[in-house]
Amino acid sequence: MSRQTENVKPIKTPEQWLEAAAPEKTAGIFKVFLGYAPGVGKTFNMLSEAIRRRNRGEDVVIGFIETHQRPRVIELASQLEAVPTRRVEYKGTFFEELDLDAVLARKPQVVLIDELAHTNIPGSKHEKRYEDVLELLQHRIDVMSALNVQHVESLAPTVQSITGVVVRETVPDWVLGRADEVVLVDVTPEALQTRMRRGDIYPAERIERSLANFFRRGNLLALRELALKRVTHAVDRNLDAYLRRKQLGQDWVVQERVAVCISSNPASQQLIARGARTAEGMDAEFYVLHVDLPDDAMEEKSRNLAANLRFAENLSARIFHVQGGKIASSIADFVREHRITQIIIGRSAVRGWRNYLYFMAIQRLLREAPNVDVHIVTQEQH
Repeated sequence: MSRQTENVKPIKTPEQWLEAAAPEKTAGIFKVFLGYAPGVGKTFNMLSEAIRRRNRGEDVVIGFIETHQRPRVIELASQLEAVPTRRVEYKGTFFEELDLDAVLARKPQVVLIDELAHTNIPGSKHEKRYEDVLELLQHRIDVMSALNVQHVESLAPTVQSITGVVVRETVPDWVLGRADEVVLVDVTPEALQTRMRRGDIYPAERIERSLANFFRRGNLLALRELALKRVTHAVDRNLDAYLRRKQLGQDWVVQERVAVCISSNPASQQLIARGARTAEGMDAEFYVLHVDLPDDAMEEKSRNLAANLRFAENLSARIFHVQGGKIASSIADFVREHRITQIIIGRSAVRGWRNYLYFMAIQRLLREAPNVDVHIVTQEQH
């Protein structure tokens, strides 16, 4: 071989250059298909995406799928490789469970694991199925899973009060917060009831009882709203993270957000009411902000502040506390972090140096948070 030939480096393909430039994957991608009731199509949509990804060349397998004997789900599941499940005996009955070790040994790119809130049979490696999912993610395996909104831990009491159904299996909110993607699988309550009547969800003997109870239209409307709000929260959190990562300015706002700054002054309730009306009129998110100061611990001020916060809670405000120091700077930091578009501040009938300090604080706020609209509301002095 000539010296010239020895010095020639092999030419990389575009794919090899991309692979070399891409950062090393540190964890699997977690995608959750969220629904508001059984039968909306979570598992069907998850399987459909899995088949599309398999057809594009990804290594996709089923870890565990609950078909509920629905023909369309069974037909889709038959098109994918399935890792054999574990058959476990418990109190004289046999159950099929996810075989975590078998999935880890198979090491696919993507695995489908249904029924995220499921409690594993005693003696399993993990108590809950979501813990199995977290271990797979740690091994850099992407996971697609499905969940109904009633199984989100913080929402279970609300669902019970709406439907009268006790939810025994739940997933902590932080697990859903760990998801890289949350997809809302949505149909109208009327369409879902039609599916029920056709026998697409439950066997014939359960249809009428379900329509008269859990699947009543009012229940479905309320559950659907809970699911929509949950997905909105997830989208908003992802947008916040993107803006921080890209260091983009506050002008990236997709929804109006109204914040009211309050103190222990009883007149703050006037500001809160004004903010609630403003937020409702603009279809905006509503925040109430209190800057904690040392003298708030005094008995009378503490009592007044607690009353103001209860009033804000009754008007469905999202309440935040920040530490004092320079009050204007603390408010400006909050405005930037939460992308507030409208802020309401009270003005008492103060004179002299207090009046001067007040306007200096307003100037600082305007300088440090230039993209917010500031509303100054005159209050009675207490």
